[in-house]
Amino acid sequence: MSTVNDEIVELQMKVSFQDSLLEDLNQVIIDQQKQISRIELMLETMKIQMNSMQTNSQQESGSQHELPPHY
Repeated sequence: MSTVNDEIVELQMKVSFQDSLLEDLNQVIIDQQKQISRIELMLETMKIQMNSMQTNSQQESGSQHELPPHY
């Protein structure tokens, strides 16, 4: 009888450990998703800035090649 009780206690301990581990892993996933969202936002902001810089650069280089009005 003691063996059965010992096995039950051992199984309960394992289940408890698994539950705790599952909660920890879920929290890691939540934290990683938040980080991914922040990185995606930063990337989108950087893409907009790069496009703006490229547009400004093209406009400036185009005006540099134009001859002054007195030529």
